[in-house]
Amino acid sequence: MNFAEKSNRIFWNTVQLYHEMDDVDTVPVNPFDEGTIEHTLFAKNWIDAVQWHLEDIIRDPEIDPVEALALKRRIDRSNQDRTDMVEEIDTYFRELYKDVTPLPDATINTESPAWALDRLSILALKIYHMDAEVTRPDASAEHVEKCRAKLRVLLEQREDLTSAIDRLLADIAAGRKYMKVYRQMKMYNDADTNPVLYAGNAKK
Repeated sequence: MNFAEKSNRIFWNTVQLYHEMDDVDTVPVNPFDEGTIEHTLFAKNWIDAVQWHLEDIIRDPEIDPVEALALKRRIDRSNQDRTDMVEEIDTYFRELYKDVTPLPDATINTESPAWALDRLSILALKIYHMDAEVTRPDASAEHVEKCRAKLRVLLEQREDLTSAIDRLLADIAAGRKYMKVYRQMKMYNDADTNPVLYAGNAKK
């Protein structure tokens, strides 16, 4: 089984496991050995699943403003965790291919393997929830048909992205592509680069 295909299986199983509890505060038992890439992929998708549902909750028009602010802070932390996890996956690939010498005409990809896998993880969630809309008992026939059409597109997108990721990894392994990872620099989380934060610190 190729890497992206394996990732798809882990992501899909993780999404289904999340919905057995369907609780953003559930602390899962990771079924994979710590230190393995499978362990990281499971943890990555769980973060995505929790954040998906936090984004649903915060859009409740009746939500208490204080609760909404707390949720926004939690979503911010989740976004940072998600970014850190993607960089951990890219570190795995850099180590895996560190001894590969790029060919003279090797090219760089528009995104790293881990960020492509990030999209694959989100696709698992989109597919799960779109399928739920297709089978929703109280939905109109028109709604079901619209969602069924969207589901077909999502499934095709997953198939295409899976193939593209596996081709990218094969190209990196063969030296036809090379990795160059740019670490994320989210300025709004940094008290030294967010003007609101450092202005507030200066007043203290």
